[in-house]
Amino acid sequence: MIVMINGAFGAGKTTQAENLAKLIPNSMIVDLELSGYLLRELIPESMRQEHERSGDFQDLDLWRVLVVEVAKLVKLKYDRTLIVPMTLYKSQNYSYIRESFEKLDTVYHFTLMASKASIHERLTIRGDTVGGWQFQQTEKCLSALQASAFAEHIDSEKLSADEITQYILKKIGLQ
Repeated sequence: MIVMINGAFGAGKTTQAENLAKLIPNSMIVDLELSGYLLRELIPESMRQEHERSGDFQDLDLWRVLVVEVAKLVKLKYDRTLIVPMTLYKSQNYSYIRESFEKLDTVYHFTLMASKASIHERLTIRGDTVGGWQFQQTEKCLSALQASAFAEHIDSEKLSADEITQYILKKIGLQ
């Protein structure tokens, strides 16, 4: 099984991933966004194509391919339920990654939603720089993630972290 936890930066993905990892037997959190940091260091700016120079490693063409390959290798080697917290708001990346994951195992996808104000408050509490990159992504993430393609949506303002965890466990058949 692969459990994808999506949402804007500050929506609660990491909290949910950590909660789920404690409760789902034989599971592990796989932070596939780390592959973006690798590519950012590996591929010099001068070698990137124009559309890859956005400052967002998810715009690097190799990023989504590497995300899937790493997930596949981890899944095959360790045979665990993968819990994947990741902000995926660009439909092309989301579709590619989700469809590729579905070739590996059963996929459950949840998008945590909250208001811009709530997300900014959470980002501030966790120590992100006010006005920094994560803050700048909030509106476009929230706008894009409202689309039905990113269902199932969970309101992370109205439900507590524990309620969300229990809801996800029920939806994936573990409660």
